[in-house]
Amino acid sequence: MPPVPVLYQLDTCSTCQRIRRTLGDQPDLTVVDIKTTPLTAPALDRMAELAGSYAALFSRRAMKYRSMGLADQSLTEADYRRLILEEYTFLKRPVLLTRDQVFAGSAKATIAAAKAALDAR
Repeated sequence: MPPVPVLYQLDTCSTCQRIRRTLGDQPDLTVVDIKTTPLTAPALDRMAELAGSYAALFSRRAMKYRSMGLADQSLTEADYRRLILEEYTFLKRPVLLTRDQVFAGSAKATIAAAKAALDAR
């Protein structure tokens, strides 16, 4: 796992690009494109530990969520973990991982809290 803080995102995602600009200059921030550098199990496990569940990191907006019929299934934590590791699109993006916090998604409050955590270091 890269040293923290780490921002897991998609380089081609305009929302992720906007959020990176919002976070400002963070020289020690490691940025990982999850499409070209797959998320590792230890990194995902640490995120879930801090988030409280794998479900909190799972994107129900992913196009594959409906196309695979997942919306009609009752998914377990093990299912969420497996799906995120198998398909990068299921990770709610972006995800900022610090030593003791995780911020997942693009909600304004989440991004504001992520920026505050980075700026407070």
